[in-house]
Amino acid sequence: MYTSMAGVLLSDGVSACDDASMPTPGTSLPAALIPDCTKPEAHRAAYRSAKSADTIFVCIARQGSRWKVELDAFSSTGPTIPKQAADVLQSAVEVLVSDGTVTQANISPDYISIWAIETEQKAREIAAAFHAAMHGLRQLYIAVPVPREGG
Repeated sequence: MYTSMAGVLLSDGVSACDDASMPTPGTSLPAALIPDCTKPEAHRAAYRSAKSADTIFVCIARQGSRWKVELDAFSSTGPTIPKQAADVLQSAVEVLVSDGTVTQANISPDYISIWAIETEQKAREIAAAFHAAMHGLRQLYIAVPVPREGG
């Protein structure tokens, strides 16, 4: 017999978490492991490492007294994040700009640059969140392709 809980069908006696281990979300990095690419040689090495691991590149870098976040999906062979998913990232960036956390940002489905962040810790937090989001949106798009407009 099956029971429904919040739209999830469960077999009697089995919880949603029984016999399941939670997978790690893609290859996104936690804040503490985001590389500091302030020096050009560190940037080159981190980008090469992301490329060889076939993952989305992410780093932080000091710019004067502030910090910058950079993400680049061109370092991996995964699909481009569709516009609908990129809109989610754009909305998050707009909130960060409007509340003064960052002063400027460039965003596309494959590249994000956010700068003038006050502290290294905040830059790491933002970098980790956007890295996880890009991985998650890409995985969601692979599992549930978005229909192309006009087709």
